[in-house]
Amino acid sequence: MVPSTLVALVGFIVWALLLLVLMEAIRTVLVVRGQVPANGFTPDNADLSPFMQRLARAHANCIEGLPIFGGLLLVAIVSGQTAVTDSLAFVFLGARIVQSLVHLSSSGERAVTLRFAAFAVQMLIGLYWAVSLLLVFLRG
Repeated sequence: MVPSTLVALVGFIVWALLLLVLMEAIRTVLVVRGQVPANGFTPDNADLSPFMQRLARAHANCIEGLPIFGGLLLVAIVSGQTAVTDSLAFVFLGARIVQSLVHLSSSGERAVTLRFAAFAVQMLIGLYWAVSLLLVFLRG
């Protein structure tokens, strides 16, 4: 059976990739329609719609979190310690997806609060994984 940790890591990568594909698909349509020149995009989509700006940030949030959270998942996989991460792996992935979806939907006060709550879940899980893995490794 495949560890939940491995599925969550791949899911995290796939989610970041889907956000990127969505952003590039929309950018392609804008170029094809002649609304924006091919070289007219900034990394943050600053000159585009608020949705496109939120999409760029949602994708960037995934990329920013991947070395930290993905790294912890990878450490658990490589070291054979997925028992540490398996129980919360899907909770983590769900919180990551919720954070992105809320980010895409709105930048209102409630949405920002909900988005932070989803990120806080990820941070707490990451902290738990980091401490737990360290303890396993220190105990040898």
